[in-house]
Amino acid sequence: MPADPLEIRGLTVAYGEVTALAEVDLNVAPGEVLALLGPSGSGKSTLLHTVAGFHPPRAGEVWLNGRCVSCATSSVPPERRELAMVFQNYALWPHLTALDTVSYPARRRGEKRAHARAQAQRILERLNIGHLAERHPAELSGGEQQRVGLARALAREASLYLFDEPTAHLDTHVRGVFLEELVTRQRDTGAAAVYAAHDAEESLGLADRVALLAAGRVIQVGTPQQVYDEPVSQLAAQLTGPSSVLTTTDGGELLVRPEWARLGGDRSARIGDVFFRGPHSDYLLDTTQGRVLLREPGPPRQRRGDEVTWSLRHSWPLRVRPGSGSDAEQRCRTGVKVPVVDDPHVPHGVGT
Repeated sequence: MPADPLEIRGLTVAYGEVTALAEVDLNVAPGEVLALLGPSGSGKSTLLHTVAGFHPPRAGEVWLNGRCVSCATSSVPPERRELAMVFQNYALWPHLTALDTVSYPARRRGEKRAHARAQAQRILERLNIGHLAERHPAELSGGEQQRVGLARALAREASLYLFDEPTAHLDTHVRGVFLEELVTRQRDTGAAAVYAAHDAEESLGLADRVALLAAGRVIQVGTPQQVYDEPVSQLAAQLTGPSSVLTTTDGGELLVRPEWARLGGDRSARIGDVFFRGPHSDYLLDTTQGRVLLREPGPPRQRRGDEVTWSLRHSWPLRVRPGSGSDAEQRCRTGVKVPVVDDPHVPHGVGT
């Protein structure tokens, strides 16, 4: 069986006395996209830069395709690692045009100049910057420079791609085009990818698995559906999308996603606020168990201050307080679910 493109074992990285990553264990299988999701400062960029060879670990190891490339005592130089990386700061060569920049990976592989440039032009066209092929970085806007950096990474035939928030400065349309191109090329080549982002919707839609990071630690790893539907803690829930926490009669806590609740039912509440979001409307309900965010399609049909009834279609019991989670993380990795809270106000089977 071939080795995984990436395996991280007990990785700890520090900047002086400040620990940026602590005892991280992760792997990426062939052809898999792993998303790193977490707030700024959670360690996402540090993790990618360490895998790429720009930061030495204080402890632990980084393995690429069955080969140890980083440990506390030795490190393989970045240029000798079989990967491609897209940085937040673009890192373009000032003396090369966009076309020459994107054709450079193919030229290094030994392909003829004409073929390499034709391939580069196709990628630039796909990202809507084909007309900028002969411009240098100084003649491009920040968003245009980022697209050139993305195109260069896509042009490289690597076994592992590292993306450090590559769509942060792209508009919605171009972001969608890039993600579509990334998925297509990744599937065609069978390459693996690690994709760092702070946008939950983007990460959940792109990844095969998601690793949630907070304060330099991995707090949960699972499929997009697992980390969204079955977060190990309130912190994990907050990283993957909007949620509310209700207190049960026995003191337990229930996580409720906005779409898991609906207007109408056997519970009473007062509408604290209403927000029209375009395709849907959000209601903040004041209930006896706490404030809950409820989402329904279409424009608002209730107003702030209205007394309404509501019901739950689903919820998820939280047994772990924010910031803890070693036991919960183990449950997630092994697929063991948290037991259902016995609450008479929750429909039978909720959380199972």
